[in-house]
Amino acid sequence: MTEAKYYKVADHLFGVEAHNSILAQMSNYEPFTTNPADTTDTLFFLSVDQEGPVSYKEEWRQDEEGQDTICGHTEQGESVFEFRWGGRVAGWLVCSPGYRKGALHICGFQAKAALDNALMIMFAMASACMGTVLFHAAAVSLEGHGYMFLGKSGTGKSTHARLWLNNIPGTELMNDDNPAVRVKPDGTAVVYGTPWSGKTPCYRNVSAPVAGIVLLSQAPYNRIVRLKGIGAYAAVVPSISGKRWDSVIADGLHDTENYLATNIPVWHLDCLPDSNAAHLCKDTIAL
Repeated sequence: MTEAKYYKVADHLFGVEAHNSILAQMSNYEPFTTNPADTTDTLFFLSVDQEGPVSYKEEWRQDEEGQDTICGHTEQGESVFEFRWGGRVAGWLVCSPGYRKGALHICGFQAKAALDNALMIMFAMASACMGTVLFHAAAVSLEGHGYMFLGKSGTGKSTHARLWLNNIPGTELMNDDNPAVRVKPDGTAVVYGTPWSGKTPCYRNVSAPVAGIVLLSQAPYNRIVRLKGIGAYAAVVPSISGKRWDSVIADGLHDTENYLATNIPVWHLDCLPDSNAAHLCKDTIAL
């Protein structure tokens, strides 16, 4: 039996229709569940089935920790994302232009992981022109403000977030891998928890105004400096997900990235994995 459920992330509503056996695996989405009276403003709707395979022309691929994502398009111009783990296909996401409707065709292998990836992609693409971006970052809150830690995989984002949690009273983890940031009409940039949080199960429906963005680098010392202009922009961009060869999406991402780099304090922290790094960072950037 199939059923449709709705969720709200970063104040964006989206729907999923799938067999109950699939929906039962979506416990990380439960904090974001909603029962809207009106679905006309739905950001996107995804249906899940077991059809396939899908024929498409490849445009780009990414390999990250044994997970391959291959992107392309069908003859009809629909965007396709093929998900593989260890070389084995888990499913195909086929999206309409604008990413308002999608179909995920799963194979029975890594179905939940394919569903998470499909929803993250649709969320990032459909919201790119609405002042919203998904970050690869760890986010914490302190005294009503949100702080984000960026960096390449293995840099220590999660470690630095834990150092704040363990050494700075009042700190709370908002998300450990994929928070969303949305620039509101009044110009306030807000960071949100999401159903996607990497290896750390932190699926909190929370939000806070962004007060600081910190790019981390491992070093044998602790030092923090403020970045401005192109330096701030260059620090922010690599941590934001998006299909940058699509000009419409790229323009939307650029507008948000430029706004954040211009209006939110951006810092570069060279650091050790110790409590002194957390205190230095907090004492420098916290409001």
